Amino acid sequence: MRAFPHLRQDFLASIVVFLVAVPLCVGVAVASGVPAELGLVTGIVGGLVTGLMPGSSLQVSGPAAGLTVIVFEAVSEFGVGTLGVIVLISGLLQLAMGFSGIGRWFRAISVSVVEGMLCGIGLVIIAGQIYAAAGLTAPKTGIDKIAGLPGAFADVIGSAEALASLTIGVGTIAVIVLWKRLPKAVRAVPGALAAVVLTTVVALTLDLPVATVQVEGLLGVVQLPGADAFGDLAQPAIWGTVVAFTLIASAESLFSAAAVDRLHDGPRTQYDKEMIAQGAGNTVCGLLGALPMTAVIVRSSANVQAGAKTKASRVLHGVWLLLFAAALPAALALIPIPALAGILVHAGWKLIPFRQIADLWRGHRGEALILVVTAVAIVAVNMFEGVLIGLALSVVKTAWEASHIRLEVVDKGAGPVQAHLSGNATFLRLPKILDSLEALPQDRPVELDLSGLHHLDHACRTALQSWAERHSAVGTEPVKLVRVTTAA
Repeated sequence: MRAFPHLRQDFLASIVVFLVAVPLCVGVAVASGVPAELGLVTGIVGGLVTGLMPGSSLQVSGPAAGLTVIVFEAVSEFGVGTLGVIVLISGLLQLAMGFSGIGRWFRAISVSVVEGMLCGIGLVIIAGQIYAAAGLTAPKTGIDKIAGLPGAFADVIGSAEALASLTIGVGTIAVIVLWKRLPKAVRAVPGALAAVVLTTVVALTLDLPVATVQVEGLLGVVQLPGADAFGDLAQPAIWGTVVAFTLIASAESLFSAAAVDRLHDGPRTQYDKEMIAQGAGNTVCGLLGALPMTAVIVRSSANVQAGAKTKASRVLHGVWLLLFAAALPAALALIPIPALAGILVHAGWKLIPFRQIADLWRGHRGEALILVVTAVAIVAVNMFEGVLIGLALSVVKTAWEASHIRLEVVDKGAGPVQAHLSGNATFLRLPKILDSLEALPQDRPVELDLSGLHHLDHACRTALQSWAERHSAVGTEPVKLVRVTTAA
C-alpha cells in the first residue's frame, strides 16, 4: 500500500466515474448516429490511454455531448467508416500542436467564444434530442430543429407511441433533477444511471412501445479504417470537419482542465502535455473507428468530488468500462432510446451558461454579445462556421478596444492651438481622429503632439500627414512623429 498511498480513494472514485460514464458514453454514441458500443470504446481509450499519460492528473476523458452535433453531421455526410480517419487525423494534429508547444495558447481563446460555442451546442442538442425522445426523425439543421418543434409536439399528441416515448424521456429528466434532492446515501448512485435503470424497468414492466438501443457487440463495431476511408481525404470538405474536430475538442479539453484545476489543490495542468495526451487518445480512437474524445467536465468533477487523488482513478474507470462492454453487452439492448435522449437534453441544458450571460451583460456587454452571436450562428449555420464568426467578432472587439485614442486640445487664446494625441492610433479610429482635428480652428497655427501615442499605424500616419499639409502654410517644417507644428 505504501507504493499506492491513495489506492482506496482512487478505487472508490473510479467506481463513481464509471457509473457516471456508462449512460453518457452510450447516449452520446446513439445521438451521434453510431453504434452504442463505440461510445464505450472511446471511454475505454480515454481511461486506459489518455488516463495513463501526464497532463491533468484528475481530468477524465471520453465521448462528450459537446461534439455530438458535429459528429452526427460528419457521420451523415461521410459515413461511419470515414469517421475513424477524421478522428485519426485530428489526433495527429493534436499531437503536433502539443509537441510544438501550441497547447498553452488555447488559453488565449476568448472565454465568450467558448461559452457561446457550448451554448449553441446545447441548444442544438436539446432541440434534436426532443425529437429522439418522442421517437421522431429530427430535421438536419439546427434552425429547422427549433422551428419544427411546434409541429413535433402536435404529432406527439396524435400518436400513442410517440406520447409513451416522450413520457419516458421526460421521466428521465425528472429523475435526474429530483435525484439531487434525495439523501446523500441515495445520491451515491449517479442520477443519470438511476434514471436509466428506473425508466428501463418501467418500460419493460409496462411493455411500452419504445425503441431500445441496438447492440452489435464490441468486436463487431471496432473496425480499422480501410483504404476507401483514407481515399475520402481527397474531398476538400472533409478537411473542414477535421479542423473543426481538432479545434473544438482541444479547446473544450483545455478549458475543462482549467475548470478542474479550480476544484482541487493537487498538481496543476501541464497544457502541452495534456494536448499530447488528448492527441494520443484520439489517434487510438481513430484507429479503432470510434468517436472522438475530449476531457469531460461532468466526469472530471465527479472524479474530484468522489475523492480521487491520482490518475489511477481514471485508469481504473477505463478498466471497468472495458469489463462492462465485454461481459454485459446485452444490458445495452434493454435501455430505451428516449431515456438516453432525456440524459442528453439535461446535459445540453447544463451547457447553456445562463449565469455567465447575465454576469457579462452587467459588466461586459460586448463579451455578452459575442457569446450570443456565436451561439446563434452555430444554431443557424453550423458548428465550424459559428465558431469562426465568434472568433472574428472577438478579434474585431479586441482591435477596437486596443485602438483607444484621446485628443486633448489646449487653446490659451493667443499663440498656437496645442493638440495632444495619446493612446493607439489605428485605422479603426481614423474617422474620429480626423473629425476632431478638422474641427480645430482653421485660421490659427496648430501644434500637434504625437509623443503620447503608443502605436501609429500606416493609415493614420498617412492621414495625419495629409491633414498637416492641408492645414499648414507653405514653408513650415515637415511633419515629425514626436511633434508636428502647423500654421494657418
